[in-house]
Amino acid sequence: MPEPINLSIVTTADGSKTIYSPLVKENYHSKHGALQESNHVFLNSGLRYYLADKSINEVAILEIGFGTGLNYLLTHDFCTGKEIKLDYVGVEAYPVSADLIEQTDYKTIVSTNTWNIFSENYINAQNSSIQLNNFCKLKIDVEDALIFNTTQKFDVIYFDAFASNNQPELWTKEFITKIISFLKAGGIFVTYAITGDLKRIMKSLGMRVEKAPGAAGKREMLRALKI
Repeated sequence: MPEPINLSIVTTADGSKTIYSPLVKENYHSKHGALQESNHVFLNSGLRYYLADKSINEVAILEIGFGTGLNYLLTHDFCTGKEIKLDYVGVEAYPVSADLIEQTDYKTIVSTNTWNIFSENYINAQNSSIQLNNFCKLKIDVEDALIFNTTQKFDVIYFDAFASNNQPELWTKEFITKIISFLKAGGIFVTYAITGDLKRIMKSLGMRVEKAPGAAGKREMLRALKI
């Protein structure tokens, strides 16, 4: 599928870069800090939280809204360093071009090996599962998240869709119910947002909802455990 037109590079408050989409009039990451948000919401409040009380050496992660790949890069770097086997599936209807991702300069915030492996395999991983090193496997499903389906079950779901006022179809009970069906018992769902509707949906699905501290610019975020 084609890349959305007129995407542009934006520098966020912590100095890290993200992309602005005029189609939805929204950045791919928080203006308060792309790197800070990805680390806080997804890596720390998601994966690290999930692993904290467990002695395991492999994890499967689903990301809704692969975008620039920043969440993946940080996760790949972490898992490789900890020698944790990572099976990562990202869903992205409109993959960003490799050239534009290069302009984000994320190679300065992850290890050289992580960046080189990702940049060399970014295109190949679209619709194909690629073993990137001894620990990390990546597949980018290039399709609308509403259509995405899988028999695979995941330990952690990174829900990084655009805001509900710009992509309301991805925040409905019907869609959230489908996404939660891909989560293992004991698995974690994290997203940067927290709304009354989202909390009610999660509770109606039997999830244990937590209001975790939010990233810069947000008081709270949502984390939910599948019981």
